[in-house]
Amino acid sequence: MKLSLKTISTLSALSALVLAPVFLGAGSASAQPVRFTGSYVGAGVSQGVTNGGRGNDEAVFGGNIQGRFAAPGNVPVSVRGSVLFTGDNSAVIPSLTYDLPLNSKTNLYAGPGYSFVQNNNRTSQIGNKDSAVLTAGVESQVAKGVVVYSDAKYGINAFKGSGAGSLSVQAGVGIQF
Repeated sequence: MKLSLKTISTLSALSALVLAPVFLGAGSASAQPVRFTGSYVGAGVSQGVTNGGRGNDEAVFGGNIQGRFAAPGNVPVSVRGSVLFTGDNSAVIPSLTYDLPLNSKTNLYAGPGYSFVQNNNRTSQIGNKDSAVLTAGVESQVAKGVVVYSDAKYGINAFKGSGAGSLSVQAGVGIQF
């Protein structure tokens, strides 16, 4: 599964155009939904979906620790941090996302980041070398102070020697602060 940045950008833009009226209530005079503004830190599972096609770059399963710091005020932007880890390696991924509210307890989010792989040449869920990362996901408050989240991360040119991209999927539970 080798997708170019141009292909991913085109698909993302088309998806946004198609889905925007659904989420934003195109043509209606209704007020925007109140957005989910809670910051949280959580933990869960993470699965690499792709491999780079060479040795030591197979898809792997592991865990994740993820956090969100919501920008103050009514700005729909968040600073996020993720750590994807296995028994052999980890990747630290800071990112900045745009948050699209579905209701007062649920957001869709998407944005760029960068993956810092701790042990280059050893695979992680997001590849075996440092790379730019695109993230898209959903988060929802399910009880007072409890958030569930799930996202997909695409690492651009994330495998050494092959130039292949990587895709990983994460899910977890967080505690708000």
